[in-house]
Amino acid sequence: MISSSLRITEIFHSLQGETSTAGRPTVFVRLTGCPLRCTYCDSAYAFSGGETLALSQILAEVNSYHCRYVTVTGGEPLAQPECLSLLRELCDHGYRVNLETGGALSTAKVDSRVIVTLDLKTPASGESHRNLEENIGFLKPVDEVKFVICDEQDYLWARARIQQYDLLERVGEVLLSPAHEQLPARQLAEWILRDGLAVRMQLQLHKLIWGDLPGH
Repeated sequence: MISSSLRITEIFHSLQGETSTAGRPTVFVRLTGCPLRCTYCDSAYAFSGGETLALSQILAEVNSYHCRYVTVTGGEPLAQPECLSLLRELCDHGYRVNLETGGALSTAKVDSRVIVTLDLKTPASGESHRNLEENIGFLKPVDEVKFVICDEQDYLWARARIQQYDLLERVGEVLLSPAHEQLPARQLAEWILRDGLAVRMQLQLHKLIWGDLPGH
């Protein structure tokens, strides 16, 4: 019997808007709470509130969508210790599981079957000092590292970290995203092409389709 519980902001079925699986139907489990306050945050509604659900209830709702891809996100999912149990249970039930984490909390105990998307915070986020460097050592070849870019300083910072940690060899994808409404996508594309940087630039597909509506 699964007795653990988590504070949940929303569970919904949508298209994955980012990562290497962009465009793929996915069930999103958005946990409530986050210790970070990034300047560009687009999910501040998940900082508080939500509903306490047992793991069994979460699994039942996820199962109702008949979709094998699940993304656990936030807020910051790892701010709730029982997130580790949720990730393990989802894997045990045969789902392909992705964890989106801001990188300020340790990923050491995350189930090895989970694909981790580690969002390294850039200077303009206001939270780059919170990046937990030890998480780089826990990255697996299937994992992905994400940088949200607000300006050229952010881009140069990200480029330096990609080289410093040899990320292009360490993980499956290195993802660069222009901060929503702060940096024109074309400008980021030009920097990437100028430097011949072998990364994947991504836009938020869900916002292009649905705008800023929660639950998408």
